Amino acid sequence: GDTGSAVAQGFYKVPGVNVHILYPSGLISPLQELQFASLGENITAYEVDGTFDDCQRMVKEAFDDKELNDKMVLTSANSINLARFLPQSVYYFYALSQILESQWRNLVVAVPSGNLGNLTAGLIAWKMGLPVKRFIAANNDNRVFCNFLSDGRYEPHPSVATIANAMDVGNPSNFERIVDIFNDKWDDVVKLIEGVGFSDGEIAEIIRNTYNKHGYLLDPHGATGYGALESKLSVEETGLFLATAHPAKFNESVGEILNQKVDIPKKLALFLEREKKSVKINNDLNSLKMGLLVNKRKK
Repeated sequence: GDTGSAVAQGFYKVPGVNVHILYPSGLISPLQELQFASLGENITAYEVDGTFDDCQRMVKEAFDDKELNDKMVLTSANSINLARFLPQSVYYFYALSQILESQWRNLVVAVPSGNLGNLTAGLIAWKMGLPVKRFIAANNDNRVFCNFLSDGRYEPHPSVATIANAMDVGNPSNFERIVDIFNDKWDDVVKLIEGVGFSDGEIAEIIRNTYNKHGYLLDPHGATGYGALESKLSVEETGLFLATAHPAKFNESVGEILNQKVDIPKKLALFLEREKKSVKINNDLNSLKMGLLVNKRKK
């Protein structure tokens, strides 16, 4: 959804780098899709007949495939790659620099959580000295991590589609990294992290109420973070919540919630004039391998 467009724009027409983006067919917004699936050149978008979990599984299988690794150098730009956490950790400190130092002691950070990469980056920042009192992991209806925080049981399940689509993950790959930070001790995890989940209806209500009360337009993912603070923050605490993207990228859902048109920034609106250039594939490694190898031969 959003990582895909960031990576596509960052490496567009860069010599020596081919970007292959996997995304679940019909499960991201049209504008999200056009941001990376309309570029062409060295950017190939694979529209996968499956979910985000299928896409992530296929990428991990590609890393383990000897034939592919003999013929090309593969790396990942999402949080499968540990290097992703470095830039993500930095903006926690940047956000802290905008908060009065007197408020640092009681700082609570709410993180919209799906694949748990952003939360893992926050925990790495905490290990480096970020003065966070506690984190709140905000889930949508895919509440695998929230359930773990509640009862200590980790039970992955097929993801369900929601309006906060970047968080539609049923088996987050960073779960193992988080529990490893706490040496697999659930009691220590829940001392620092609590969880809260929101249905689509609750997310819509948060967006509507926040806009009506404050004039601030939330995207569906940021809405879970703000809602987490509303429900969990105590009077003496200072809250910070993370968001993921401009709400105009979710124009259909946000516009319907507010019953009005969401203004799209000019640079973003340009993508609406472009044609989609995706390659439809099945949710298996062989389909991805064929695309990777054919694309390599073309180059």
